[in-house]
Amino acid sequence: MVKRSSASPLFRVLPVLVLSAFLSANGRAQDGVANSSRLRWGADREGGAPYLFPDPDDSGRQIGFEVELAEKLAGKLGRPGDQFVQCQWDQILAVLSRGDIEIALNGYEFTPERASRYRSTLPYYIYSLGLCARADDDNIPDWEAFRSRHPGGRKFRVGVLEGSAADAYVSREFGDTCEPVRLSGTIEALFQVDGRQLDATVQDIPLLNYWIDHQRRYPTLAIKGENRGEGYYVIYTRPGDDALCEAINQGLRELHDSGELQAIYERYGIWNSDQEKLPAVWSGWKSGLMLSHQMTWRDLVEFLPKLFHSALITILLACLSMPLAVAIGLSVALGRSWSTPVLGGDGGGWGSRLARTVLTTYVEVVRGTPLAFQLFVVYFVLPSIGVRINEFWAGVTALAVNYSAYESEIFRLGLQAVPKGQMEAALSLGMSRSVAVRRVILPQAVRMVIPATANDFIALFKDTAVCSVIAVEELSKQYSIVAKTTGLFLETAALAAVLYLLMSYPLSLASAALERKLR
Repeated sequence: MVKRSSASPLFRVLPVLVLSAFLSANGRAQDGVANSSRLRWGADREGGAPYLFPDPDDSGRQIGFEVELAEKLAGKLGRPGDQFVQCQWDQILAVLSRGDIEIALNGYEFTPERASRYRSTLPYYIYSLGLCARADDDNIPDWEAFRSRHPGGRKFRVGVLEGSAADAYVSREFGDTCEPVRLSGTIEALFQVDGRQLDATVQDIPLLNYWIDHQRRYPTLAIKGENRGEGYYVIYTRPGDDALCEAINQGLRELHDSGELQAIYERYGIWNSDQEKLPAVWSGWKSGLMLSHQMTWRDLVEFLPKLFHSALITILLACLSMPLAVAIGLSVALGRSWSTPVLGGDGGGWGSRLARTVLTTYVEVVRGTPLAFQLFVVYFVLPSIGVRINEFWAGVTALAVNYSAYESEIFRLGLQAVPKGQMEAALSLGMSRSVAVRRVILPQAVRMVIPATANDFIALFKDTAVCSVIAVEELSKQYSIVAKTTGLFLETAALAAVLYLLMSYPLSLASAALERKLR
């Protein structure tokens, strides 16, 4: 399974789901696409090798075993070619429902829940799960190491792709001894195991074989123990596309019988003995819709404790990062304004100009780069220079740094709004410059900027959702997990939105009350 994304799951998926609900009729109208059109297939470029990735010799060209498979199937269907459509991985099936693509082909595992809503073709690959850890880590010789806790007494930290079969397997089999660290991508997990941020990662064998054995990108890592948790990659079509589904099934059989399927897999180092079982699996495979228990909104009750706990994580992220942002922002604002007349300065010399340049550069760099990028720097880049911060504190740090730039501008404008006569009067009364700033200038400036700062605090509550990309299980991340587990995307999104509102609205009321009092 492959999935890469940097946006918040809640706000990334909800718009597509809403559009899907309104446009599903249009999607059904496109079921009978003419055979003369190209085969439109949806996948995510961020999925990476060996599924779909840029050609090293031509960055404008995509290669991968699924790219070649799509090309071959288009030929078997009598189409003039295939047309790749970029989708976010967890939106591919929603885009399929809309009718923007004809098939979902991107390492999607067969599950009864998906097969109850979409037609699944014959499996095109039999995958299993592999355990990957550092080769020199004697604490993890194989899977059995997870039967007990880490020798240090803590749980093993195991990186998994959120919502994948690996996520479900580790949670089910080793929930008492392992802490699944749910990431938005697989390469990130390998990178963190290599950097000792994680003890191990459990991934689909095609990916591990490609990076560990075939490409040898991570020489310090090794696949340990036997493979577990066999499953199937399938292609999904819309429920009414019976003819397309059967044509793809026939195409897969022909590719297998001719040896072309094996040749494709061998080129990417993912052919193994499991694939020899494909004909036997196909003999009993049913491609029709499966009857499955459909959860209702009442089933969300059992997930409420997890959602409430994740809401608490959101509150902690906001309440810890905002004071830090204010403290950093105020310090930067004072540094940039110290030589101005409002704070009793006379313009300063070269030292003051250098300090202002450095602080201004800090503000512009932070304001000019996305929060998600800053999160990746703190969580993934800093460990490469020996600075390791766990995901929660990495989120706090990135949020504090990001908002400090905006708070510095707010406080700087507040300081400049205080009449310079206030400082002159304070100095004439015998106050030192630092005392006058602390007792006369700052109180007035702070009172003026409270509305803007309070508004930023409310915005910060929602921006904590970005921390989901580095495995912080705040409310947005938990929404994604629960929605994928239950299939109740809209209902879970509505519940998460209510929780966000319950957290932010009291802040709005408190801000208004404080503003009235200070006025």
